[in-house]
Amino acid sequence: MADIFDRINNRLRGKVKRGIAGIWQDEHQLVAAAKKVRGEGFRKFEAISPFPLHGIDEAMGIPRSFIPYVTFTFGLMGCLFGLWFTWWTSAVDWPLVIGGKPFWSLPAFIPIIFELTILFSALSSVGTLLYVCGLPKVDPPVIDKDLTSHKFALFIPEDDVGFDADKIEKLFKECGAEEVKRSEF
Repeated sequence: MADIFDRINNRLRGKVKRGIAGIWQDEHQLVAAAKKVRGEGFRKFEAISPFPLHGIDEAMGIPRSFIPYVTFTFGLMGCLFGLWFTWWTSAVDWPLVIGGKPFWSLPAFIPIIFELTILFSALSSVGTLLYVCGLPKVDPPVIDKDLTSHKFALFIPEDDVGFDADKIEKLFKECGAEEVKRSEF
């Protein structure tokens, strides 16, 4: 029984990486620093921000997300399921003759089809996002408590190509980092 709890605990905690974090007060300096860090050849670094930053994806070289394609695919599946389900229940499983109307009439079932399309696409988007981000994470490491309110950070893990702690500290200082720390993320 303890083995099950240990496996669940290890799954929820996620993997912790050691590395170096630079902390900034200004988001524009962070975006410029991300461009410079990417230009230096680093590819596995992370940007931490209390809110979305315009231009950070381009600066870090992050490609466009595949989640809209997942959403569209599952939305289409929801629409097709709604069409099939309303047809099957009305015309095959329990056909009722009511006032000479056809067994299956599309306008009557548009709300059901629409709602199933939205349900499938929304649940697939959220599920995919949680899976890709590795969430939920219990007790994640904290680089700086102010990163959730007004500070910004770049974190370069030790397993990134060309990792050299002294070189990274110097690079962060050149980019205007207020603080550079060795930490886990």
